[in-house]
Amino acid sequence: MPKYNYVALDARGNETKGVLEVATQNEAIGRVKEMGLFPTKIAEAEKVQEKQSGKKKAKAGGGKKKSALDIQIKIPGLSGRVKQKVLTAFTRQLATLVDAGLPLLRGLRVLEKQERNAALKEILGELALAIEGGSTFSEALAQHPKTFNRLYVNMVKAGELGGVLEVVLKRLAEFAEKAQKIKGKIKAALFYPIAVLIVASGILILLMTFVVPRFKEVFAGMDIEMPKFTLFVLAVSDTIRHHILPTLGGVAVAWVLFILFLKTKAGRLIWDKFKLKMPAIGPVISKIAISRFTRTLGTLVSSGVPILQALTIVKETAGNVVVSNAVAKVHESVKEGETITAPLESSAVFPPMVVSMVDVGEQTGALHEMLLRIADNYEEEVDNSVAAMTSLLEPIMIVFLAVVVGSIVIAMFLPLIKMITEMSGGGGGGGGGGED
Repeated sequence: MPKYNYVALDARGNETKGVLEVATQNEAIGRVKEMGLFPTKIAEAEKVQEKQSGKKKAKAGGGKKKSALDIQIKIPGLSGRVKQKVLTAFTRQLATLVDAGLPLLRGLRVLEKQERNAALKEILGELALAIEGGSTFSEALAQHPKTFNRLYVNMVKAGELGGVLEVVLKRLAEFAEKAQKIKGKIKAALFYPIAVLIVASGILILLMTFVVPRFKEVFAGMDIEMPKFTLFVLAVSDTIRHHILPTLGGVAVAWVLFILFLKTKAGRLIWDKFKLKMPAIGPVISKIAISRFTRTLGTLVSSGVPILQALTIVKETAGNVVVSNAVAKVHESVKEGETITAPLESSAVFPPMVVSMVDVGEQTGALHEMLLRIADNYEEEVDNSVAAMTSLLEPIMIVFLAVVVGSIVIAMFLPLIKMITEMSGGGGGGGGGGED
């Protein structure tokens, strides 16, 4: 009877290894689950030994077959990060092929032939080679951490062990599509104000470098006291014209210092707290963070990933240090055998409604359904908030542009108005003296 090596996680998330003497791999999976463990890797002992001996031969130069890892090392330029949009399309196509009954390896080869993205095409070839060499799909994906993150790899691993790979791939595709949808709406909402700011900056530079200097030449021949506002605009114009390089250098240095500040733990925490508390924008960022947390955790739990492992992945993919710290507290609470609800409530990040719905989900045994429902609700709120912000930003940016240009025009005409007023006042006084 064959022997199977297994690696599994217990209820506390600790890793356990062992050997089982059973007839098939499915029977080994069943035996591990009966022991109250969650299997993460099960392989026949003889195959493991063959793979290890094959690696030794390859190192000694005796093996002719190249592994996917060898190719990845030799061609590092093509195995980089793939755009999320391309990866989402690949996941959806692979899910469709596997669901239609096509073997995984054949599906990868089909997608490799039609893929136009050079980086992903190379990675698909490496994935197929790794599977042909005896690796599981999740093991092959783990060799490309820049393209497939821990969320992707762990969900695929859970799908393989549960025999529902096509279902997990569909969930991954849906997850990525929803994330792309939110990201796209935010980008579309920011396009208009950014475009207006660029136009305003161009007009401002044009006025300050060409128009204002001409007025300065006119004012030089006028024997009048300049208004303070006009002097301020003329000083700004001189700075832009004669000190543009030092000014840009100062801005660049300030930006670099800000980036370095964000790379520190304290800096990132302060910035993420500030983002959550920003007026108008803060509530939208908070809703996006909550939606991302609930969507990721719900997708992982529904795919069969153990709750502790799922929380670890969510903590790493939260995208906000404040939310990540809250998830870390949840992880510690669950590890000690307590509920998710208490640390969520004490974090002050999640609204009472979210905490209550998670509590109901825990008590009824439908946590993943409740988490996905929360995610749907908050994604809809994000859509509404972004639409409202967009409609509000349009008139604000128009008024901003009008105020900037109008202020410069007024500053240039104030001395002329003052001169005309003085001339008309002086002329009036002289006329009255002639009549007497």
